[in-house]
Amino acid sequence: MKRCPYCKIEIKGDLYKCPLCQSKLTGSEEKPPFPKLEAQKKKSVIYRIQLLLVWTLLIVGVGLDFMIGLRLPGFPGLHWSLLLSMWLVAFEFGIMRQFKPGTGSAGKVSMLMLIIAAAWMVTAYFFGFWDITLNLVIPIALAATIITNFVLAMIDRNGNSMAYLLSGLLLCLVPGIIQFIVRDSMPLAWVICMMIGAILFVGTIIFKGRAVANELQRRFHV
Repeated sequence: MKRCPYCKIEIKGDLYKCPLCQSKLTGSEEKPPFPKLEAQKKKSVIYRIQLLLVWTLLIVGVGLDFMIGLRLPGFPGLHWSLLLSMWLVAFEFGIMRQFKPGTGSAGKVSMLMLIIAAAWMVTAYFFGFWDITLNLVIPIALAATIITNFVLAMIDRNGNSMAYLLSGLLLCLVPGIIQFIVRDSMPLAWVICMMIGAILFVGTIIFKGRAVANELQRRFHV
């Protein structure tokens, strides 16, 4: 059994350092009391590999852009490496959310959609396709997200989908209502997105009304 000469404690397993003071342990190692999680270890290796690839792309992009002066055709004043860095950070944050324990599928879908939508809107602003993004891409993405969350809410058994579904519905309905008030004409994609949001909101109340109330009470402590 391993021993710490300073903390005077005995530790089972094959640890090299004391978990309390980080001093080197003495004694002979034993078989760990708990089996190692090989699946988690594989996930850790995969995550580190992709993290290395992300940093490689980031460093190469910044080097080509700022040090060599490589520019995209038609955009001589655009530092494209900054947009690349934004997308890599968004990708990395999305990956971290997928590995984060305790987050339901609906939460991961909603957060991933918000990250991608924000990065896409910034990219659209600099590359000049802002109008098609606002009038077509964003409402389609919102509609796809709330449909996915509705399906997940219907099959959820742990009570972790309703809040994300309702928040997704608000993200679909509120921007559509604002555009209906301030704009002369309503884009068709937003009209369809609002109708889908309203239908799924009613469907959520009809099929999961009690579950919605219970989850909101649990999350907001009311």
